[in-house]
Amino acid sequence: MSDQDERAERFAALHAAPGAFIIPNPWDPGSARMLAGLGFESLASTSWGAAVALGQLDGEVSRDAMIEHVRQLSAATGLPLSVDLENCYAHDPREAAQTLLLAAAAGAVGGSIEDYSLDPEKPIYDFSHAVERVQAAVEAVRRLDFHFTLTARAENLLRGVNDLDDTIRRLQAFEAAGADVLYAPGLTTLEQVRTVCGALSKPVNVLAPQVKGATLASLAEAGAKRLSVGGALARAAVGALLRAAREMREQGSFGWTAELASLGEVKRLLGTPGA
Repeated sequence: MSDQDERAERFAALHAAPGAFIIPNPWDPGSARMLAGLGFESLASTSWGAAVALGQLDGEVSRDAMIEHVRQLSAATGLPLSVDLENCYAHDPREAAQTLLLAAAAGAVGGSIEDYSLDPEKPIYDFSHAVERVQAAVEAVRRLDFHFTLTARAENLLRGVNDLDDTIRRLQAFEAAGADVLYAPGLTTLEQVRTVCGALSKPVNVLAPQVKGATLASLAEAGAKRLSVGGALARAAVGALLRAAREMREQGSFGWTAELASLGEVKRLLGTPGA
């Protein structure tokens, strides 16, 4: 069994196990290794974090640069990696599916395809086109020699289309098309999570920070299987950087150094065997 086969099996097993699990989102190899060292069992990339790490804005990173980012994250740890590929860098279903294959070749054992079109005038693909894209993605990844966990995302609520019924309709169609995990980023209440999870039979990913006050336990009770944080960890790190920089620039002081990470802990986490 290859290393990628083994990672793929571990990732699939997490989705089949009882309860829910947190899949944190590193933004570079260092953050990936530290999260692995802290004991997380899998990782997911973040398009926002990847862009910031490259000095760009979300949505500006090229496909080639994103695939290289996936390669670096995958090589950084021994954990299963699922990747945020936005709309897979293509409107055409087969070209979008090709992006998933490139991510798999770079080491990922899971990845997402979404129905966000990038067109501000019409941000969500028509229903039939969105389903066709998921169907093409399923057909492509099923040709791989390991199980690639495909996540299909319905982006309505995150893109200003406040239509939960249409979101559920899309997720049900994506499920029927063969996606392994369903994801509607933008759910904000436990009741919404219950409604979505109750309408589906396959595992549901929830963007946990959007559900204010929710915990692993409460989201699991509502039916969620996988909890991700998107760009929130990267934003937390950027926030700390900006606060420190503003203090130095505006006050000429260094009080922010009172909250430095322990060098010993960082060394231990980066040096964790098998991380």
